[in-house]
Amino acid sequence: MTIRLLLADDQEMIRQALHTLLDLEPDFEVVASVGRGDEVTAAALEHHPDIALLDIEMPGLDGLATAAVLAAQVPDCRVIILTTFGRTGYLRRAMEAGAVGFVVKDAPAETLADAIRRVAAGERVVDPALAAATLAAGESPLTARERDVLIASRTSSSVAEIAARLYLAEGTVRNYISSATTKTGTRNRIEALRVAEERGWL
Repeated sequence: MTIRLLLADDQEMIRQALHTLLDLEPDFEVVASVGRGDEVTAAALEHHPDIALLDIEMPGLDGLATAAVLAAQVPDCRVIILTTFGRTGYLRRAMEAGAVGFVVKDAPAETLADAIRRVAAGERVVDPALAAATLAAGESPLTARERDVLIASRTSSSVAEIAARLYLAEGTVRNYISSATTKTGTRNRIEALRVAEERGWL
C-alpha cells in the first residue's frame, strides 16, 4: 500500500529535503507540497493525502490551527506535526487540535518514516521524552484572554495599543498582564511572553 503524503513547511529548503528523503521510501508518495498553512486544506481536498506533515510556524495559518481545520474538513487525512520546537505546550495543543503524531525535526530519518507508517496504521506517535515532559508540566495556566494579551504584546509596545487592539479597557489589560506575570513567575509582560512562548502556551 502506498502512503500518500502532503508536506507543509514555510522553509523551502527543508520542504524540498523532506520531499527527496520521503520519496526514497518505496511505500511513500508525496502528492502535495505547500509553504503556507492556509494552502493546506485546499491541497488536501485536491490531492487526497493519507497523512499531512505540518510545521508549526507557518504564515497564513499555523500548523496547530491547520490541524484543527483538517480534522474538521478532511477527516480522512491524519496529521503529524513535524517541528523544530519540541515544547510541551505545543504537544498538548497539537493533540487537542486533532494531530495524531508529533515528531521533532532533529529526529533520525528512520524515526520519521516509522512514525508515518505507524500513523497510517491507525496509531498515535509521540516522542516519548516530550510526552513525559508534557505530563509533568501540566496544562497551561493562562486563560484565553491572558493568552490574547500576551500575543498582542508581540507587536504592541504599550498597554494602550493592546487595549485598542483587543477592544478592552486599559485597566482590564493591566489586570490580565498582572495575572499572566504571576502565573509565569515573571516580572513584566515581556518576560511573561517569553516564558509562555518557550512553554508552547501561546
